[in-house]
Amino acid sequence: MASAIRGTVVPDLYGTVYLIYTVPYKSNAINGGCPIPAVARTTRTRWIEAGLDALARGGPDAVRVETLAAELGVTKGGFYGYFDGRPALLTEMLDEWERRCTKAVIAQADAEGGTPADRIRRVGQLTYSEDFQRIDLAIRAWAHHDRSVATRLQRIDNERMDFLRKMFGTFVTDPDEIEARSTLMFGLAIGRHFIVADHPGYSTREAIRLAGEFLLRP
Repeated sequence: MASAIRGTVVPDLYGTVYLIYTVPYKSNAINGGCPIPAVARTTRTRWIEAGLDALARGGPDAVRVETLAAELGVTKGGFYGYFDGRPALLTEMLDEWERRCTKAVIAQADAEGGTPADRIRRVGQLTYSEDFQRIDLAIRAWAHHDRSVATRLQRIDNERMDFLRKMFGTFVTDPDEIEARSTLMFGLAIGRHFIVADHPGYSTREAIRLAGEFLLRP
């Protein structure tokens, strides 16, 4: 319910005096007498996550501010509180992919310890989970049409290959074999998504695991 009406005397530029009435309300006077709920602000992280999901579904052309805002149930005005524009979002999406799928997983595998083979297994499990691989494949397709993305992808792939060479190098002495094992392991991790051949007596997942374990043999 409104409290008492208050009036304020306000002169204009010509000396005419007006009496402005204001009707203050208590904070719970609307919304059925209940406190007005706070509106949760869409975070930067949610925009990036929505962008990565759209990228995985339909490539970079699917990453549109209006579409993401509709999916998040917000107006696109909030987007510009975090990003200067769509290119800025795309850059931060790539930054997040790089951090999450490379730097963070290598750091986690190192922190968890174990043998070099254990670390390779762990990085593979973390990096090429179903969700991560969808994004990884979308970025690889994107790189075919965007030189800057291709340059970043090459740098990240080099970082991943360097990790494999380092791990294999702890129990393999032949440089040729280190390079071969690293290349085959990396190719298996990326290419397994495209394998549709039958494996008599094995599921595709089992066959891929056997191939990986073969490469990890001392």
